[in-house]
Amino acid sequence: MDVRRKRRLTFFTIGLIFLLSGIEYAVILPTIWRYLQTLEAPAYFLGLALSAFSFTGLLAGPAFGHWSDRTLTTKNIILFANTFEIIGNFMYFMGFSKWLLLSSRYWHWSGSSIFGFLTRNTAPKDRSTVFAAVMACRQAGLLIGPAFNIFLRLCDFRVGPFTVNKYTSPGLFMCLLWILLQFVVLFMYWDIPHENQRGNRVAAEQEEVETQQEVLEPEEDEEIRPLFSPNELTGSYGTVTSVHSRDSSMANGDVNCAPVEEQVEDGSFKSFSASREFLREEVVVLLAAQFITLFNQTALETMVTPLTQQFFGFGELENSIMYCVCGVEVIAGFLFVRWLSRRVAERVVLAVGLAICNVSCVWCLIFLANPQGGFPWQLTEFIVGVFLQVLGLPFVAVAQVSLFSKITSEKTQGFSQGIRRSVGGLATILGPLWAGGLTSNLYVMLGLMMGLLALLTIMLGVSYERLVEPVRVLDDPPAAEAED
Repeated sequence: MDVRRKRRLTFFTIGLIFLLSGIEYAVILPTIWRYLQTLEAPAYFLGLALSAFSFTGLLAGPAFGHWSDRTLTTKNIILFANTFEIIGNFMYFMGFSKWLLLSSRYWHWSGSSIFGFLTRNTAPKDRSTVFAAVMACRQAGLLIGPAFNIFLRLCDFRVGPFTVNKYTSPGLFMCLLWILLQFVVLFMYWDIPHENQRGNRVAAEQEEVETQQEVLEPEEDEEIRPLFSPNELTGSYGTVTSVHSRDSSMANGDVNCAPVEEQVEDGSFKSFSASREFLREEVVVLLAAQFITLFNQTALETMVTPLTQQFFGFGELENSIMYCVCGVEVIAGFLFVRWLSRRVAERVVLAVGLAICNVSCVWCLIFLANPQGGFPWQLTEFIVGVFLQVLGLPFVAVAQVSLFSKITSEKTQGFSQGIRRSVGGLATILGPLWAGGLTSNLYVMLGLMMGLLALLTIMLGVSYERLVEPVRVLDDPPAAEAED
């Protein structure tokens, strides 16, 4: 099988992984509140259960990302990590107690290694498009997921000691889907090295052969060979020198020819500094964007189901339809962002998304914190608030992950994406916890969210000029030689 076909099947499998992660979230979210109520769980358990879903990803993200950077492979990582999904969903299906249900949400993993793989195997100019497509797969799962609830809610039978009903059936259903995905990954996913990696390997082999030939050549050839060849003249930034040229240069008194090749080919983590990488102004802004947008998103998601139950009397079917409609909007948003990112810079997309999020939070603070009017007016206020919140999500999500992949080192992308996912995981832990205890005091809950968005807006305005892809001279030695 040729490399191109393997590449297509691998990207198709990645899309399936994100599709299933979206389906799982959409299948469980509409029913988990009622599920907890049947187990006599207090109200704050909803926030605990939703935040627990991200806790394991908080820890696993950097670990799996570092594993991916070390081995430059992701297939074994995915196969290993998917077992967590299988175990967690089966525990959710068992559902003997509220504590078992809560612990089942901890068996979840982060996709940081996949984002590292995508960064290494895509050109910077195509990265926003690829990330938008992958994230759209997850949103497609959020769209399809509620449709499964339409027939899962009809389940009412027993399998041995286990009861299969509308609350436990999502766990069994997702357990079976993740098992099927294991076989898909096994047979349709390949760790295809990036073209640069293949080129570096070939260049290293050629250099080794040339070195061996130099050792085997007769000594009299050394007298015939000129002291310097044009390619061995050193002193320009980015040129690569051989061992022979360095020795010749030192013999003639030139000792300032530091070999760039040794600096570039040094191990990824030998010269890696976390403080130098992640405490830069532009990186802090993007990590803050990741945290604040996900904190606000998960807080609003936690608030939605109790709010619709209190004011509109929504059940599982109505919530599933609502999430299905939101999924259509988000997919349309990702498609639009994919088109827009080819025409404008990512920082412009990020600024547009942040402006929409600010308008959404102001609307919710004014109209949803204390709904006024009759049922039609309250429903309209709710629909507009949810529409604005969902509308801004694709802009911020795609722009910040694409920019983050460009301003951080490509050699440690797995670890860097793990840090980014962990920051997002921390947000998705704290967001539900914050909203779960304040469903009856929306002014306080939404006020903090508005304050965080205002802070992020100021940070973006101050650092706007720095949110661009840096020029990487060392990553492109041939270009540097051509300039000489």
